[in-house]
Amino acid sequence: MAHCGTWPIGVCSWSLQRELPDLIDAMRQLGIDHVHLDIGPACRPDGRTYLEQVRRINWTISATMIGFAQEDYSTLETIKKTGGIVPDECWDINRQRFLTAIEATAALGVPYLSSHFGFLDLSDPACAGKLIQRVRLLADVAAERNVMVLMETGQERADELKTFLQTLNHPALGVNLDPANMILYNKGNPIEGVRTLAPWVRHIHIKDAIRADQPGTWGQEVVWATGQVDADNFLKTLHEINYSGVLAIEREAGNDRFGDIKTAVERLKAFTA
Repeated sequence: MAHCGTWPIGVCSWSLQRELPDLIDAMRQLGIDHVHLDIGPACRPDGRTYLEQVRRINWTISATMIGFAQEDYSTLETIKKTGGIVPDECWDINRQRFLTAIEATAALGVPYLSSHFGFLDLSDPACAGKLIQRVRLLADVAAERNVMVLMETGQERADELKTFLQTLNHPALGVNLDPANMILYNKGNPIEGVRTLAPWVRHIHIKDAIRADQPGTWGQEVVWATGQVDADNFLKTLHEINYSGVLAIEREAGNDRFGDIKTAVERLKAFTA
């Protein structure tokens, strides 16, 4: 199957916007057998059926992912208010959803579960302390199930996330590094981010973007190696930190996601360090 040097190439299941039978076919066409799997369907009442279906597929699941119903990505302000496990009014239901996702991830024998945890506000001790408490609770349960929880980058600067991770100092807590998110949220240079977060990086998203001209607005997601991530140098930096995991292509915009993902696969396969 497809590789970029020694790294297996995967895809984020949600990027292909297909149900399981069509998703299997799309991945076969792409020559990919590694997947970053949306585990949300396993959190529904019929979740066991979904897990049974997934087990029968000849995939390598590099990680699972869980999102939350209240999240509103309309603007940077709305996602700051509604993102992840930060909103107090949603914590009870989101805690249970996350715990169910941990159980499903463990049941599949997958090592990592990723999520956007929400905006880190280290300037507010009360907010920071609350989020630390919630993340520690989830990471404790994950550790008992031999799962590592991965915080996805982008909604904070890499140095802020590093401080948060150092404060928690939890063995079941790592990073899913998405370089485009740092550009979309205007949170620094992704290549510097790789070096800053190197000790915690366990999983990579392959995604590109262009920074917004107007502060406080979204950047633009673009096809891999056409934006400001600086694709080749990003991959070379992964070599520098001895990253040995999967490169999971994520595409959340555009009118031809399958075609854009196929382009990303071909560009990754052609990369030479």
